[in-house]
Amino acid sequence: MICPYCGEDNDRVIDSRASDGGVTVRRRRQCEACAKRYTTYERVEKTARLMVIKRDGSRVPFEVQSILGGIQAACGKRPIPEAAKHALAQAVEEAVHREFSQEVPSQEIGQRVATRLRELDEIAYIRYASEYHAFHTLEEFAEELSELKSRPRNLPNQTDLFPNPRRPGQNE
Repeated sequence: MICPYCGEDNDRVIDSRASDGGVTVRRRRQCEACAKRYTTYERVEKTARLMVIKRDGSRVPFEVQSILGGIQAACGKRPIPEAAKHALAQAVEEAVHREFSQEVPSQEIGQRVATRLRELDEIAYIRYASEYHAFHTLEEFAEELSELKSRPRNLPNQTDLFPNPRRPGQNE
């Protein structure tokens, strides 16, 4: 690695450890020339680009930042930790990459985000659903609210008796 302080390419690794749940390796390095320390991160490069098929049929590269932007907009000023928002986006990204190899419909991503948001915060879910479902009338919006009220909440670590990943509110 080239030292960010002196520009020399002579360093040694002092410490290495897993980070981000084992997805990243964090390395602490020390430059042999100037003795300053710095940190580098090593991640697996995703070479095969996953494409998102939008509602209009266009295709765009999958970007986790797009998911995170939608989540942050839905959460607004709700008391939801930033770490929870990032964890939600990362969980959706991992699930999508695990199940789709080349293309994924945007509706599939939106449904996964909505399902996880419903468990995180109901108000954020309604904000997201209003955009995702593109409600055209107040009645459609009210119907979604009444369905949300009537549905029992999933408990942490609860498994589905009859798993169906296409049904909203189910664990993935």
